Amino acid sequence: MSGKNLEGKPGTKAELKLSNKPPARIKICGLSRPCDIDYVNEAKPDFAGFVINYPKSRRSVTPKQAAALRKRLRAEIVSVGVFVNEEIDAVAGLLNDGIIEIAQLHGQEDEAYIAKLRALTDKKIIQAFTVSSKEDVKRALKSSADYILLDNGRGTGAAFDWRLVKEIKRPWFLAGGLTPENIGAAFEKLHPWAADLSSGVETDGYKDREKILAVCKAMRRSERQRY
Repeated sequence: MSGKNLEGKPGTKAELKLSNKPPARIKICGLSRPCDIDYVNEAKPDFAGFVINYPKSRRSVTPKQAAALRKRLRAEIVSVGVFVNEEIDAVAGLLNDGIIEIAQLHGQEDEAYIAKLRALTDKKIIQAFTVSSKEDVKRALKSSADYILLDNGRGTGAAFDWRLVKEIKRPWFLAGGLTPENIGAAFEKLHPWAADLSSGVETDGYKDREKILAVCKAMRRSERQRY
């Protein structure tokens, strides 16, 4: 990545951090323990995700916990906060305080929500969409968010039907059912801007160091083969 945004203007801090990295990017999401941070610091993915203030998820952390985990994270790894219908002021506050650098919206947030969030911060936004039909993909493509994320559903750990995705001409994250074993094939077939993994790098519900290292290694090996 060149360090510039899609319009060719100087990029954000998060984008600048990704300068000179290969086109294929990895996000490890659902980090909740200090040792999870140690694992990603060793593996060096591009993004690290925290599920914030969503008690229905076993991976949820409080803003205070997210701040502590962020301090432990390597500076060059971009921190992402994952939210489900969170109050806009709370999301903007975490972004503007530097606890997270990108907000990922996983609930029923609409265009009005995104517009209000943009009025409070200049940070980047990812909007997640559940994909079960071509219409879902078309709806996602209309999002005003900076990036879209296509998934099978909220934390199911299963893949959606990849045949529904044709060439997408905007930055997008692929999520759902990704593992160290299939990450290379996913990039080769779908060419996402980035891949997002959580349960695919877990064992018995907890982040697994070996799987995190393996998926980052597999991604880099696939990238060398592609270019």
